[in-house]
Amino acid sequence: MIHVVLYEPEIPANTGNIIRLCANTGAQLHLVKPLGFELDDKRLRRAGLDYHEWAHMKVWENFADCLAFLKEHGIENDAIYPLTTKGSETPHTSNLNRPVALLMGPETRGLPESVRMMFPEKHWICLPMAANSRSLNLSNATAVILYEAWRQQGFAELK
Repeated sequence: MIHVVLYEPEIPANTGNIIRLCANTGAQLHLVKPLGFELDDKRLRRAGLDYHEWAHMKVWENFADCLAFLKEHGIENDAIYPLTTKGSETPHTSNLNRPVALLMGPETRGLPESVRMMFPEKHWICLPMAANSRSLNLSNATAVILYEAWRQQGFAELK
């Protein structure tokens, strides 16, 4: 199983795209509040094209509750991979061939250091980019990492 955790997402269209991504791959999506939008936002619905009906999605009041759920489902801290510019691993050098959670931070500020430090530094994932690039869109970055994890797992059924 692959879990995608959006920690305090801010942009509804990105979350809508990720809902669609998770619905089409079978990944479990977790949204950790506060959200920067309402779940009925028309931009979220338009981007997700009503895929939320097929996505396995949970909304959490706080990160601690989300982590407790993941732990109950066999995802310990050493199986959580934060996306961060501080990481030295890439999705391709990380061992994602097991049940994992891919942790994405808010679009405008990324994961807070206090959250990132909860997980082994050897699991911090950074996406390679051309020199002088700022960042990838959150939904694009999520797709890159999710598909690499799914590829490593042999494109096994995730639901």
